Amino acid sequence: QVRLVMKAHSFIRENVPRVLSSVKDKSSTVPIPRISQYLYFLFAPTLIYRDNYPRNPMIRWGYVATKFAQVLGSLFYAYYIFVRLCIPQFHNSSQETFNLRGLVLCIFNSILPGVLILFLVFFAFLHCWLNAFAEMLRFADRMFYK
Repeated sequence: QVRLVMKAHSFIRENVPRVLSSVKDKSSTVPIPRISQYLYFLFAPTLIYRDNYPRNPMIRWGYVATKFAQVLGSLFYAYYIFVRLCIPQFHNSSQETFNLRGLVLCIFNSILPGVLILFLVFFAFLHCWLNAFAEMLRFADRMFYK
């Protein structure tokens, strides 16, 4: 949701001044972007709207398949970590009476697996998923981390 709101803000911020200046100048044509440009922007891995982006000449489908395989591998690994390290901690605590010491121990024993799952989510979504979509859309500007 936050990503879509940021994209909508960028789209409005780039296009409203152009429309207002053409209305102010009483121009015969109003520079409204096409819906295909907006749809491309919604799926492109960028938060800055432009009418045209640099494009690669072809799609490397092997690269796309590799990135989606890495997403699936990350999901399975996160599931494995969750099932093996997180669920047993809280499963044992559900059979006992509530005490603060047990809750604190469960939370501290789940911190390391939780951080590892966050790293996996970062890698799966922000690296693999966005790179796969960038390749499928032939998006040439791959400076995600700068």
